[in-house]
Amino acid sequence: MSFPLLTATAALPAIGAIATAAVPAARRTAAKWLALGVSLATLVLAGVVFARFEPGGDRYQLTESHAWIADFGVRYELGVDGIGVALLALTALLIPFVILAGWHDADPLETNSSRWRPTQGFFALILMVEAMVILSFVATDVFLFYILFEAMLIPMYFLIGGFGDRAHAGSDENAAAQRSYAAVKFLLYNLAGGLIMLAAVIGLYVVAGSFSLSEIAEARANGSLEMATSTERWLFLGFFFAFAVKAPLWPLHTWLPNAMGEATTPVAVLITAVVDKVGTFAMLRFCLQLFPEASKWATPVIIVLALISIVYGALLAVGQRDIKRLIAYASISHFGFIVLGIFAMTSQGQSGATLYMVNHGLSTAALMLVAGFLITRRGSRLIADYGGVQKVAPVLAGTFLIGGLATLSLPGLAPFVSEFLVLVGVFSAYPVAGIIATVGIVLAALYVLVLYQRTMTGPVREGIGGMPDLKVRELAVALPLIALLIFLGVFPKPVTDVVNPAVQHTMHDVQKKDPQPEVEAAK
Repeated sequence: MSFPLLTATAALPAIGAIATAAVPAARRTAAKWLALGVSLATLVLAGVVFARFEPGGDRYQLTESHAWIADFGVRYELGVDGIGVALLALTALLIPFVILAGWHDADPLETNSSRWRPTQGFFALILMVEAMVILSFVATDVFLFYILFEAMLIPMYFLIGGFGDRAHAGSDENAAAQRSYAAVKFLLYNLAGGLIMLAAVIGLYVVAGSFSLSEIAEARANGSLEMATSTERWLFLGFFFAFAVKAPLWPLHTWLPNAMGEATTPVAVLITAVVDKVGTFAMLRFCLQLFPEASKWATPVIIVLALISIVYGALLAVGQRDIKRLIAYASISHFGFIVLGIFAMTSQGQSGATLYMVNHGLSTAALMLVAGFLITRRGSRLIADYGGVQKVAPVLAGTFLIGGLATLSLPGLAPFVSEFLVLVGVFSAYPVAGIIATVGIVLAALYVLVLYQRTMTGPVREGIGGMPDLKVRELAVALPLIALLIFLGVFPKPVTDVVNPAVQHTMHDVQKKDPQPEVEAAK
């Protein structure tokens, strides 16, 4: 029996979460180091998974299958494809930076406030989210995936509602009310999506007699399982609705700005750079693979929703006065690009969308975490409270600029490659949609550069003069992310080599081929 590498990769942070929570209350620093050590060990295991994955091999590798709830046909089945392994590696990579960035975010408040932040619980919840997200990326049993899809809401709810941003304007009572509202809104939106998905999961089992993704997909491919057109479309809509809430896609996006605005900065990164990727990943793995005809049927509407997300998110980012909410709306725009690439039904679009998930995670983490360091120093999230930062903290300003330029997909930085591939794939199939999507690129340049100009340039505003530059711990967070953005911007091959074969499998599932050029090249 081979070593259960995928289980070990997910089990390690889960066990680490329990151990971290059990650390005595007086030993907060020990809990932090334990959580960081567990996250680094998980990163090592994820690196082994990535190294052992063979892009030219079977679609699902490192597979595991064990009986779980036999009476209902539920199995503990795991397997990783090229898309899943890329996102698993991204998750394991980002968690140590999230922990480092949040090193002091759950320390007891040094004020007369009655609130107290249980440090051990904060880091334990982060590790638990990591375990559930990793399992979500490798689960090949539909019911197992659903359980994980819903279960991760619980630790995220407590992270948002229990550990709010200290830079909140107003009284402790007002801040607590805003945190509670954001956490409840996050939970209700995602629970609503999950309940609709549960009905679709049950319907799928009634039709297919199995929860196994590989069995259902194989039966659909060889014709032994046929679904009525109306049945397939209803099941697709049940799955897609839940994934669109998680993604988030307009008009189901409104929970994200509240959640990211009220959460601590590391938790905001956890939301948009890690957890939300489960939604777009699941569109590729489940919607397209299980319901290919319904996916093609719904494509025109989904493309319209994605285009609205791109433009709407960018327009609202332009008008924001709050740094964190600006980044939240920018992420809504970026997720629109990802969904657009997925449902363009071209290999370039889907490869670009998968690469976009990875690169968006890196760029958003870099920008948001550096913004968090800035906000911690000034004690305010309002753009108007900043100015002239580059004169007193040039390294902070420089890293903030690179994170912002990556967000607007500057050539030479990682997101440019993914955004370019998405647009190429969209233009080849839907030229008008491609033209509209480019509006989002123009608006991204506007909101990023205006944000930098207002916060970093000009005269030094009151309260900025004594601002310290990035410290060693903060540099350990920012510099590796920037190095990765530059490396993958000039050499994306390590990721594309892994992703492209999986995309070809997905294209085969939906029986789509790339459009051929209308004009032949001169001989």
